[in-house]
Amino acid sequence: MIVYNKSKGEFLTDIDDFIIEDIIHKSVQEKLNRKVGDSEYLSWKNSLLYMANVLRTDSIPPDAGVAIEYNIPRTSNRIDFIVSGQNGEGKEHAVLVELKQWSKIELTGKDAMVRTRFQHGMSEELHPSYQAWSYSALLYGFNETVYEEDIQLKPCAYLHNYVDDGLITNSFYKDYITKAPVFCKDDKIKLREFISGFIKHGDRNNLILRIENGKIKPSKGLADSMASMIKGNQEFIMVDAQKIVFENALALAQKSTVTDKNVMVVHGGPGTGKSVVAINLLVALTKKGLLAQYVTKNSAPRTVYETKLTGTLKRTEISNFFSGSGAFTSTRPNVYDALIVDEAHRLNLKSGMFQNMGENQIKEIIGASKFSVFFIDENQKVTLSDIGEEEEIEKWALHHGATVHKYELTSQFRCGGSDGYLAWLDDVLQVRETANTILDNSDGYDFRIFSDPNALRDAIYERNREANKARLVAGYCWDWTSKKYPQEMDIVMPEFGFAMRWNLGSDGMLWIVKPESVSEVGCIHTCQGLEVDYVGVIIGSDLIYRNGDVLVDPAKRSSMDKSVHGYKKRLKEKPEETKELLRAIIKNTYRTLMSRGMKGCYVYFTDKETEMYFRSRIAE
Repeated sequence: MIVYNKSKGEFLTDIDDFIIEDIIHKSVQEKLNRKVGDSEYLSWKNSLLYMANVLRTDSIPPDAGVAIEYNIPRTSNRIDFIVSGQNGEGKEHAVLVELKQWSKIELTGKDAMVRTRFQHGMSEELHPSYQAWSYSALLYGFNETVYEEDIQLKPCAYLHNYVDDGLITNSFYKDYITKAPVFCKDDKIKLREFISGFIKHGDRNNLILRIENGKIKPSKGLADSMASMIKGNQEFIMVDAQKIVFENALALAQKSTVTDKNVMVVHGGPGTGKSVVAINLLVALTKKGLLAQYVTKNSAPRTVYETKLTGTLKRTEISNFFSGSGAFTSTRPNVYDALIVDEAHRLNLKSGMFQNMGENQIKEIIGASKFSVFFIDENQKVTLSDIGEEEEIEKWALHHGATVHKYELTSQFRCGGSDGYLAWLDDVLQVRETANTILDNSDGYDFRIFSDPNALRDAIYERNREANKARLVAGYCWDWTSKKYPQEMDIVMPEFGFAMRWNLGSDGMLWIVKPESVSEVGCIHTCQGLEVDYVGVIIGSDLIYRNGDVLVDPAKRSSMDKSVHGYKKRLKEKPEETKELLRAIIKNTYRTLMSRGMKGCYVYFTDKETEMYFRSRIAE
């Protein structure tokens, strides 16, 4: 979304008429539907005047494009100022300018981070050069128009109130300043020359609008990039909150000791980059010679990542970087420098196959490491035994004398980057009320409902031919008969002549990457924490819609599913609390299954009334 987009000549006219801040203010209210604070309003008034003075030159053509407050689609990241046009050879360029009103900073010792003063005191912030460069990297990686048409992005930062004292340009930040030059108060002419060096001719083909309308495609899969990442080649660019979380975790891990333990809790919904930060952190800590492990309760992500890495390093070497959450029941205190717990909402009280080992996985993880970080989404708790929540982590941190630090990841990069789809999913499942009551597929996310499970299966088969990144999943409402009788089918619907097997018997946790496993159906236990391009979801009779309410029925779950094991006894002991927990678990299961697809989700409902309800919540 672009708040303001005109030619350079029109922009200067709006400046000279003293109306630029009012135009932007009105546009933000109308387009972004958000309020504007006094400080933001004043920042436009001040910073844009400085940019106008930079652009007042014949060396930058009057028909060059100017965009202000460009919200990168489906993220919360905004580029302050863009100048677009063509260079002397007719190559299209866009100069991205990060504007800051800072007048003073302090070094931090943390990569790409500085300290500066705001109204309410000192705050750690990203270096503006890193910020500008990361936005360009985000567009190069996610915007199809930019990378398909080879559009040249030139990021930079302009601190118009800052007199260069050698701190903002300190050699500590050299790598990022090289990628995105920083210009200070006395550098107006240098910034003008920087822009004019790339913008010789005007924006003749609506470059900024083409970028805005460019299709947003998610990043490469984490597993595919793991091999080079583990060798230190950071392929995943972390943006804003991701980078801040990473740097603070890295700093805490390095400073933590036996007598100064630290715990970090990072909240983030599907696709906010929890695993991206976790793996980057594992790589960075390992490079620094610290003993760190990536921990998950669910073995599927670990198994997939280890398999993908085999051939680059020995499998045994890779396995040393990964661990299950139940591996610390007898670990000596503080053996590890850092334990990085992904999908921490899935942690359990007890460990072992029979849940009879240890006392509490959270307690044991914090005890085993000087620093531990828990990435959680409490809306992805999918079994009665899941205990991973902030309150529980805080309790055991206090027990171990550890200091707790809390952060949040917000920008969505899964489900086509569509925050709207995920918000609609929460609303339609009645997990929480949102403004997204009707799903509009025009944002590029491919959501479809099928009335025949065979048609759903065929559609996923077709999608899988593209890149082996489409899979079928289902609620655990059918017995795993094929485990004992391999020739038997598990998910059987005679009225459609439909019959498929659960995946667990043949490919196990590698189901999501084995090409032939598309012919089998996965469940929550083999796909949570992983992603595909297209997911096909069979929604069983444990979730139905009746008389305005989305209802759950744990009795419709297979007796072989341990997710709700023991619920009848709990209902007798704590009926209301257990009912609420069961509602959350079953809804969270389908919420998780339906958010595994980065590009699309195809759904079949065994209950027709539920199907009609979902259809009624989709735009014609």
